[in-house]
Amino acid sequence: MGEKPNRLIEEKSPYLLQHAFNPVDWLPWGDEAFAKAEAENKPIFLSIGYSTCHWCHVMAHESFEDPDVAALLNNWYVSIKVDREERPDIDQMYMAATHAMSGSGGWPMSVFLLPDGSPFYAGTYFPPTSMQNRPGFSDLLRAIHDAWQQRKGDIQQSAQKLVAALKTQNSGSSATIKADILKQCFWLFAGDNDPTDGGFSQAPKFPRPAVLTFLFNYYHATGEDKARNMALHMLQKMAAGGMYDHLGGGFHRYSVDKKWFVPHFEKMLYDQSQLADSYLDAFLLTGEEHYATIAREIFTYLRRDMLDTGGGFYSAEDADSDDPYSPGEHGEGAYYLWTEEDISKRLDKDAAALFLYSYGVKPGGNVSEDPMQEFTGRNILSRAHSSEEASNHFHRDIKEVERSLVLSKQLLFQARSARKRPHLDDKIITSWNGRLIGALARGSIVLQDETLLEHAIDAATFVHDNLYDQKSQSLYRRFRAGESGLAGQLDDYVSLVSGLIELYQASQDSQWLKWAVSLTTRQIALFWNDKGGFFYDSVADQRVMIRMRGMYDGAEPAGNSVAASNLIRLSQMRAQQQWQEMAKRLIESFGDTINNFPQALPLMLTAWQHLNSKGFQIVIAGEKGAEDTTSLFRVAGKHYIPDSLLLLADGKENQRYLAERLPFIETAGKVGNKATAYICVDFTCKLPVTSPEEMEQLLIELKSNQ
Repeated sequence: MGEKPNRLIEEKSPYLLQHAFNPVDWLPWGDEAFAKAEAENKPIFLSIGYSTCHWCHVMAHESFEDPDVAALLNNWYVSIKVDREERPDIDQMYMAATHAMSGSGGWPMSVFLLPDGSPFYAGTYFPPTSMQNRPGFSDLLRAIHDAWQQRKGDIQQSAQKLVAALKTQNSGSSATIKADILKQCFWLFAGDNDPTDGGFSQAPKFPRPAVLTFLFNYYHATGEDKARNMALHMLQKMAAGGMYDHLGGGFHRYSVDKKWFVPHFEKMLYDQSQLADSYLDAFLLTGEEHYATIAREIFTYLRRDMLDTGGGFYSAEDADSDDPYSPGEHGEGAYYLWTEEDISKRLDKDAAALFLYSYGVKPGGNVSEDPMQEFTGRNILSRAHSSEEASNHFHRDIKEVERSLVLSKQLLFQARSARKRPHLDDKIITSWNGRLIGALARGSIVLQDETLLEHAIDAATFVHDNLYDQKSQSLYRRFRAGESGLAGQLDDYVSLVSGLIELYQASQDSQWLKWAVSLTTRQIALFWNDKGGFFYDSVADQRVMIRMRGMYDGAEPAGNSVAASNLIRLSQMRAQQQWQEMAKRLIESFGDTINNFPQALPLMLTAWQHLNSKGFQIVIAGEKGAEDTTSLFRVAGKHYIPDSLLLLADGKENQRYLAERLPFIETAGKVGNKATAYICVDFTCKLPVTSPEEMEQLLIELKSNQ
């Protein structure tokens, strides 16, 4: 590490600040860097990553902290660092180029550019010396420098062809969606399903909650048990595996093996919110408490470890951490690992034996496949044996077993809390907070926990006060260290709007619905491509050569998938027929992809399903907060009705606002001076009911007839 900082010291991004003392003359993305490359006739080396990325740390230590490597970069290149979480638009464009050139992608992303930003060579992690068919980074720098000197014209021509191809791929082509596409998508997922360990791939396994949303919705629409069971099986296996933090709650980013056992230990905010939603869905569909427990533990983790004092939530925790058993050493997941001896010393004999058996802890460590030798002698906690199995094995009552395990987990969590925590990326991202606002709001209804609603309101207020410019009605992307910055991208708008729709339904405070409508109007102005019939993912920026549109619902859903769902829901809440027509056109603009590879866009297909289904409305007339009103809301919160709207006719401002565009709401009132439920399909309502029991029965009947 250098003693003098480079230009990254002036940035807010934790990732960029991690590289501020590299001997590399890093510049942030901007006009200055491109002007320098043009003036000095040098190619650009673009390095994209994020602060909690394990392999980003490895490459930084091996190459960017090496003075000899830095000398090559400083002499021959203009070097730019980008935080992918701050600038997803830059990351998305160059990731597409990386995939096109190398056939794969990931982080750190290493891309070589012409001075105008056109990419001509790309990869991900490069080791310091050549190994396993990967060129060494220094050798690569020399080879590209030689090519730049001798074959610059060929490089420029190749870059121009690649940019033209990416522009063509990103133009969109509308197609009629196949009539049986939902069924086709379901059977494709069924064919990919791992019946033993759950999930829809071999190693590595990512959660991909959009798939779970599709399967639960498909089950609700068709009664196909296999769809429901595949999703539940995956959620069970994930929660039992090392992917889940059994002591502190929350999920790690993905599993490197097919059993969800050995995780990549980052914890990302966007995973927590989406998976909390999935476990809430599972709880509603089954009534089984263990799904609700996982959702509660996710929320507990976030409120305890990821909450800013202002009400927003931080982005991520690192995969790497200090090794509590080897002072001075640092390693993947070290904070979460245990030795058998340590656990045995901290628990009494019987409790220790029960815990070690239940969580698969072994004296020599329990990770059999460890090519990097990172887990030698260590144990990853996973639920190796159920409470029933432990009860039979130790001949103890199952309730006694569960009480003992709960106490042991509390004791070990306290002990672990004394360790040095992994690095926290404390920037607050609008889109990720938007998703969490929605999950917290839903959780408050499903789990009947008012504190979750309070946190959702606090987070929404934080975003409104710190990440929203009221004059332009536009969003910022990131807040950190007292400063908002960077233009909001499509994902920021649609994720926040989605969260606000859920917050409105949980709070019945019209300010959140009004803001959702206003943001959607602004979103259309900023991102809508009327010629193609879709939203660009990025805001217009002259330095980003291609405005991309994501075509895959991955770890995070495609922005257009969320946009389609929002437009459908808001069109119903505000009688905006043009937004429903826009949603239809949007989905059809992805028609080629959907028809040929429907598994790519399961969340968009879920929106398509809702667009072509009868809407379901639950209107409760009553005084907000009154016990009889609340009791009817509790009934609504017990049912899985994914395409429903929950509305309050309070005789006050909220009802007046709804009635502006939904005339039938104006006449909804209490019957016999009691809170009253109106259950409606496509705004045609059944006879009103006033008791929770009658409402329950009516919902069951209507769901069975759908």
